[in-house]
Amino acid sequence: TLGNTQQGEDMLKSLIKNGEETPEPLRAQVTGTLPAWLQGTLIRNGPGLFSVGDSEYNHWFDGSSLIHSFTFSNGEVFYKSKFLKSDTYKRNIKANRIIVSEFGTMIYPDPCKNIFSRAFTHLCNVIPDFTDNNLINIVRYGEDYYASSEVNYINQINPVTLETVSRVNYRNHIALNLATAHPHYDDEGNTYNMGTAILGLGRPKYVIFKVPANAEQKKPALRKVQQVCSVPFRSLLFPSYFHSFGMTENYIVFVEQPFKLDIVRLSNTNPTLFHLINRKTGKAVSTRFYGDALVVFHHINAYEEDGHVVFDLISYENTNLYDMFYLQNMRRENDDFIQSNKTFSPPTCQRFVLPLHIHKDCPTGSNLVTLGDTTARAELQADGSVFCRPDMLFKGQARLELPGINYKFNGKKYRYFYGSRIAKVDVQTRTHVEWQQEGCYPSEPVFVASPGAVEEDDGVILSSVISTDSKISPFMLVLDAKTMQEVARASIDANVHMDLHGLFIPAAAASAATAATAI
Repeated sequence: TLGNTQQGEDMLKSLIKNGEETPEPLRAQVTGTLPAWLQGTLIRNGPGLFSVGDSEYNHWFDGSSLIHSFTFSNGEVFYKSKFLKSDTYKRNIKANRIIVSEFGTMIYPDPCKNIFSRAFTHLCNVIPDFTDNNLINIVRYGEDYYASSEVNYINQINPVTLETVSRVNYRNHIALNLATAHPHYDDEGNTYNMGTAILGLGRPKYVIFKVPANAEQKKPALRKVQQVCSVPFRSLLFPSYFHSFGMTENYIVFVEQPFKLDIVRLSNTNPTLFHLINRKTGKAVSTRFYGDALVVFHHINAYEEDGHVVFDLISYENTNLYDMFYLQNMRRENDDFIQSNKTFSPPTCQRFVLPLHIHKDCPTGSNLVTLGDTTARAELQADGSVFCRPDMLFKGQARLELPGINYKFNGKKYRYFYGSRIAKVDVQTRTHVEWQQEGCYPSEPVFVASPGAVEEDDGVILSSVISTDSKISPFMLVLDAKTMQEVARASIDANVHMDLHGLFIPAAAASAATAATAI
């Protein structure tokens, strides 16, 4: 999406520039009209510091977390940003150099290992002083909000002030080496997440856990964590890498891909396994579902329909995506950068359909999918397993990632999702609509529903946008989710960094969370 232009080169350079804090609320200049009902704070997380003293990180995903927020209040927008004051950040700043290892920047490097091999080494507790630099997302447990990544530490933050409250170790509450930064929330406010337990914690396994919404306010919500179930590794010693998972009304969907933490590249000789776990009983569906090798980072949505579990995701053919973000690669001239990444596998939006009930008299090779609105197949094998072939939802010049939906439809049949560029995809008609502005680069789109909305796309899309045009200040973009037309923008007179993920917190919830951190 960078194109063969000077703009693309400028964009790459801006991505690896150290960010700055804006610790006090800064009033943005609003053009257009913000909806009167839009009251709350969009908190975003991502890497914002790439060098300390004379030392520098190797990978963009290693940069120190810089959290920023956009608060919508009575037709105005206020901007704020602060570095996450993790132990990693404080130790590095005190030493004036990088002294704590990250996934792509090992203080004790092994040249034979890639970024995920190093992660595996950390998870096995071999590397001392590993990071608590939680730069991926903002997650909620009970009324507590945390900066999160994919290690055993998370850092609680105050969602109003952005102050770092305290560091929390998952291991003090549940036996895990890591947990994802992409949990799910049900209609009751409970949080479901998934992690990995490797060495020193019993038999290696994937663990799905739940944090109840009604946790005691005066105590961390994680104190009430409950294990829902566990799934043993396919390979005893080598776990599959996973960044997210799916959830329906009754099931957890876990894709055990052949992309593992111990190897340099995807193993195409191994299939992808699809696990269905009943989240009420904790029992796995006994049918073995599998498909061709793929790499997945983000699930879009999942739901149940007429005896099937349907789940949509964004997949890749290889793992080259991460290689693109090594800083040495990002510093290349734009033409060279594009040439060197020609082997990059573009993202593809795919739908898989798993039948829940298999009749004994079904012939081998028959397609078990009976839904009429998909070409996805689930073919019965002679040994009783089911081979799954996906339906292509979207593949085109608009290379979509960082998908988001109207979260009221999470786990339910849905029609629309939104992806970075920004685009709105209609999974029913297989069409899409884009918002674009020359030289502007939007972040992950976040849907906020109108009060009392019935229609799925009744609401707005929020996205933080930066530009390579010096005449255009960074701005918060507000789009009508129905038409994808601009409703308003709030220009920020400050340095704003490109982020990864975040969470919109309604005004009342943010106030409650702030009160809880003060207790």
